[in-house]
Amino acid sequence: MKTKIGFIGGGQMAEAMIRGIIESNFYDASSIFVAEPNLERRDFMTESYAIQSFAESEELWKACDIIVLAVKPQIMEIVLSTSKAFATPNHLIISIAAGLPISFYEKGLERDDCRIIRVMPNTPALVLEAASGLSGNKNTSKDDLFRCEELLNKIGKAVILDESALDAVTGLSGSGPAYVFTFADAMIDAGIKAGLPRPTAETLALQTILGSVKLLIESKKHPAELRAMVTSPGGTTIAAQHVLERSGFKGIVMDAIEAAVNRSRELGES
Repeated sequence: MKTKIGFIGGGQMAEAMIRGIIESNFYDASSIFVAEPNLERRDFMTESYAIQSFAESEELWKACDIIVLAVKPQIMEIVLSTSKAFATPNHLIISIAAGLPISFYEKGLERDDCRIIRVMPNTPALVLEAASGLSGNKNTSKDDLFRCEELLNKIGKAVILDESALDAVTGLSGSGPAYVFTFADAMIDAGIKAGLPRPTAETLALQTILGSVKLLIESKKHPAELRAMVTSPGGTTIAAQHVLERSGFKGIVMDAIEAAVNRSRELGES
């Protein structure tokens, strides 16, 4: 049954989720609430999406059965402190703040009977193409997890995991867009170095990345198999591939992701 969903925090990630929810008809606008202290942002959300907005979160806790905590990790402790008087086991609490373990929310709400789901989304949520991992505490049911997964699938693709795997999700897909942006930037600069005008290099590089990812998804073939299809004996691709292999390109990417995973663990422990 569709009831009401409230967002504490009206930033870009909350907006992306709200847009995906409305465009997919998962919830209608009248069933969506947002609590946002910034008046300008609050007015923007109301005017853009015809949702109900408030300066404080108390009304959301009273009206909604799903509460999405969409604030920065640095202020989450304050949000939990002001929310603990209203949170109950009847609420499904979903957090999209990076790095904070479920135990942090249980401690902040000062109760161990809340249903809490921790989510690690990424910035492509802004174009409804997020990759998200999610994990629930001991109080969440399978229906709770599936409900959250369905919600996140409106802004991309989501997978249900044990919380111990969320640091790996953070390193791979949470930070992953930055790796792709760096690679795209390098391709564009290489095109310019080879004599292409910047707009042309940008168009060709970005369309190449987009088309390659789409081919990977739709063909369902292993990346190595698709790479072999492009690599002719004695051709240009194998010459470039030799440079990548000699430079340890694959190992560098793996090391970078491992460093992000380890840093996520460190932040979680601190």
